[in-house]
Amino acid sequence: MSAAAEPLETPPGPFVHPALFYRDDREYLEGTVPFVREALAAGEPVAVAVPGDRLRLIRDALGDDADTVRLLDMREAGRNPGRIIPGVLRAFADAHPAGQRVRIIGEPVWAGRSAAEYPACVQHEALINAAFHGRTVTILCPYDAARLPAYVLADAHATHPVVVPAGSRPARDSGTYAPDAVVARYNEPLPPVADAMTFPFVAGSLASARHAASDEGRRLGLTGVTLEDLALATAELTTNSVVHGGGSGVLRVWAEDGHVLCEVRDGGRMTDPLAGRRPASRDQRGGRGLLMVNLIADLVRVHTGDEGTTIRCWFPR
Repeated sequence: MSAAAEPLETPPGPFVHPALFYRDDREYLEGTVPFVREALAAGEPVAVAVPGDRLRLIRDALGDDADTVRLLDMREAGRNPGRIIPGVLRAFADAHPAGQRVRIIGEPVWAGRSAAEYPACVQHEALINAAFHGRTVTILCPYDAARLPAYVLADAHATHPVVVPAGSRPARDSGTYAPDAVVARYNEPLPPVADAMTFPFVAGSLASARHAASDEGRRLGLTGVTLEDLALATAELTTNSVVHGGGSGVLRVWAEDGHVLCEVRDGGRMTDPLAGRRPASRDQRGGRGLLMVNLIADLVRVHTGDEGTTIRCWFPR
């Protein structure tokens, strides 16, 4: 299978974020393998975080060079889109000296992502631009133009300043780039579930809220580490509500589609769209709660507005 296309030219500017559209394995390899080889030839660190079947294609095409590339299965590392920036992209970029060009292939959107997951995926893609503004990093994001719906491809144009059309080169500017508008558009309300276990809480009942979540999670089938993760997420989210969300909130826990869901609603409003998506510095005190939840949950969805904030997270049964 050929992968001999010309390398993707890196435009001027410190941060580069192109979307690569492909229709088959050949176009996928022609868009990704030269990108990796160009980085290796320039002595630039490079990581590839894509779904497992795509990862195998790239690994096989690279041959022995694959040993010098950081390879990650995005179905595992990026199962929750909210942990991709801190746990995958920043984790790799921050491990190298400031000013050194770092290249990453990241594919967070693939056919089969659920309707619940997709809003978090597209917000992640939009927020990459803010998270890496001014950084000497190139992040190439492949999109399957043959299998993904038209609205997903349209969103890719809106979240990437540069696009590489399927079967066409070179890269060109996106005519619809508007990442802030995308973040706002997918700030979707999360309707309450009628039959969920419900526990209103205040500062004096945080421990009781955690125990209530654990008891319900256990009743719904969670065990071991996953049950501990549910308890930890509940503790972090309810504490955040007391400290930042008006002093009180409502906890809900229920089962749905093979997961146990934990949700906390309060009267506060989140004003930082990157909250929970920045790696914590070693000397940082506090501010790690939502980051911790992103790192342990299968999925985290957030809705915030004048009426308050809802954070919902998924744990596998």
